[in-house]
This record gives sequence, structure tokens and C-alpha cells, in this order.
Amino acid sequence: MSITADEKARVMKEFATKDGDTGSPEVQVAILSSRIATLTEHFKTHKKDNHSRRGLLKLVAQRRKLLDYVKGKDEVRYQELIQRLGLRR
Repeated sequence: MSITADEKARVMKEFATKDGDTGSPEVQVAILSSRIATLTEHFKTHKKDNHSRRGLLKLVAQRRKLLDYVKGKDEVRYQELIQRLGLRR
């Protein structure tokens, strides 16, 4: 239910603000979005997996907090990030 190391490295490389960036909010939100997408696919076949559903809700809340942080710091970065990830406002 987790993303692979290759997928995580690809996401970090794509959303990094500078070389070797692993902890910027953009990278963190992108990784969380990838994990959320993976779990969403998991729930299509495992509808009664409530333990993982709780984890999904925690990931969504964490992503929301990071997005709120980015929005408070720089509105343009926020708009660009949600556009790149395909998230709605």
C-alpha cells in the first residue's frame, strides 16, 4: 500500500525546488498525493479495509496542512503546486 522507492525518487526529482531537495513542502505534498492515489486504488477492491481508510484520512489531513502552509507563505507557489498536481481548490 506504500509507493515504491523508484516512484518516490521520481516524484522527488520532478517536484524538487533545487538539486537534492527532499523536504520542501512541494515534494512532501507530491509524495503524499502519490500515496493517497495508491490507497484510493486499493479501496476500489478492498471496500471494508477500515484500518487503511483511517490512514488515508490522516494522509489527506497532513497534505491539507502542508498546502495551507504553502498558501500562507506564497500564494503563487500554492497555485502552481495544485495546478501541477491536478488538485482542486
